[in-house]
Amino acid sequence: MPPVPPMPPIARRAWLRLVLLTGTLAGAQARAQKSPFAQPPPPRHPATLAGSDALHADDYRRHAARHLYDVYPDQVLKGMVRANVYAIVVTETDVDARGRVLAVRVLRKPASAHEVTPWVVALIRGASPLPPPLRLKRARYVDTWLVDRSGQFQLRTLTEGQR
Repeated sequence: MPPVPPMPPIARRAWLRLVLLTGTLAGAQARAQKSPFAQPPPPRHPATLAGSDALHADDYRRHAARHLYDVYPDQVLKGMVRANVYAIVVTETDVDARGRVLAVRVLRKPASAHEVTPWVVALIRGASPLPPPLRLKRARYVDTWLVDRSGQFQLRTLTEGQR
């Protein structure tokens, strides 16, 4: 902390508050920049996009989850998820006949990891187009995102289990 210049006690307290507040804000900004959720990773779209022959939303959900894993391979959490996962986000996604994401609604937000929700929504939108639902005119599916503190995720649809 810098040396306190000579000043009246009231001004000194205000100066100290300013120094502490500035330090707190700088620390929060530094933590936000280091957070894996500050910026979504760039998607790696496959060269060809196969359509989904799903007849139901549950079947389509598996195809969409596989596509998300293919688009973000470095963010997929391998193996079993820890019992105390960092955040759980439940989303409902609407997809048109061409596989474009029309809407993403968050049905359940994490209790404390608020930075994860916009990150998950950005991942879904960044993965668009999803596999076109060939037998459905539109698809609406719900999936649960299990997110680790490291910025990796598993989808409940394709989870490898929990420890």
